[in-house]
Amino acid sequence: MPTRVLVTGGAGFIGSNVSDGFLRAGARVTVFDNFSRPGAQANARWLAASHGRRVRIVRGDIRWPRRRLAELVNEADLVIHNAGQVAVTTSVTDPRDDFAINAGGTLEILEAIRTSRRRPALVFSSTNKVYGGLEGVRTRRAGTRHVFKGWPRGIPESFPLDFHSPYGCSKGAGDQYVRDYSRIYGLRTVVFRKSCIYGPRQFGMEDQGWVAWFTLAAVYGRPITIFGDGRQVRDVLYVDDLVRAYRAAYRRIDAAAGEIFNIGGGPASTMSLLELLDMLGELLGRRVPVGYDDWRPGDQKVYVSDIRKAARVLGWRPRTSPQAGVRRLYEWIRGNPRLFRVPGTVKRRAARAAASRGRRSAGTR
Repeated sequence: MPTRVLVTGGAGFIGSNVSDGFLRAGARVTVFDNFSRPGAQANARWLAASHGRRVRIVRGDIRWPRRRLAELVNEADLVIHNAGQVAVTTSVTDPRDDFAINAGGTLEILEAIRTSRRRPALVFSSTNKVYGGLEGVRTRRAGTRHVFKGWPRGIPESFPLDFHSPYGCSKGAGDQYVRDYSRIYGLRTVVFRKSCIYGPRQFGMEDQGWVAWFTLAAVYGRPITIFGDGRQVRDVLYVDDLVRAYRAAYRRIDAAAGEIFNIGGGPASTMSLLELLDMLGELLGRRVPVGYDDWRPGDQKVYVSDIRKAARVLGWRPRTSPQAGVRRLYEWIRGNPRLFRVPGTVKRRAARAAASRGRRSAGTR
């Protein structure tokens, strides 16, 4: 394990879980975050309370100032780059800012590493959106989901890139810069093209983090809108499995350097929006109401990662089923109403519903 880890975006959902994972493994971690995301302050407090002086929290932005970023990079054995603008809808509204953060900010990280004394390894958080809308891949409807016609093992890393949406373009630019800095400058860089990651400490929003957003909205009675028909399918990955992938990439950095990996649940861990709603309905003991709206730009009907390369090179596979992972996320959200600023009337309604379920359950035993 690395002795010193720098995690950009380290107070976000993935960043805080990755920081916690490396801290538990004995590393010292510097969390670098601009605290623009909901929940970042709560995640930072959780890390500080859990790990004390072994974690350092630094407020800053990957776009500036360069000197501070260079100092932090010079102290690290490993940089995990998770800072970024994460929503397709936001990128459509403000493509200039999206590019400055995702492409420009990533270049700043790479330059800081290239000109550093230590030249730490880098793992970059990319996305399946670099494959675009998969317009050339045929799909069909099958019950509560869309499925591929072909591609039984999912989309491989060799699939043609098609940067659909400003978000896809900015993340795709960062993805290719990270790969090329390994070829041109000999940096030990790794690209993770992630599918849908979910789990505790995720403060989901309507335009990003759909598993957490649906779960949060269902638990606390907030409106849910499905864009499209709800049969969209993704391979989902529980965050603990992602943390294991980061650790595996560093353990095998000599083999992984310069490589790109699809990191997701793979064909064994897929779920449609409608299927998640059914799952949540079973956990809540009631149907979850939803509304519908038009499809969003760049939204793939189906995306499933081919994760065989990660298994072969990193020795990594997911362990957590969607059923087990969604239950853990549900229990965390339900157990932390203060983190979500739940009004008292909603909390009382949730308590009454829980008591009612308890009475029904007791009567059937």
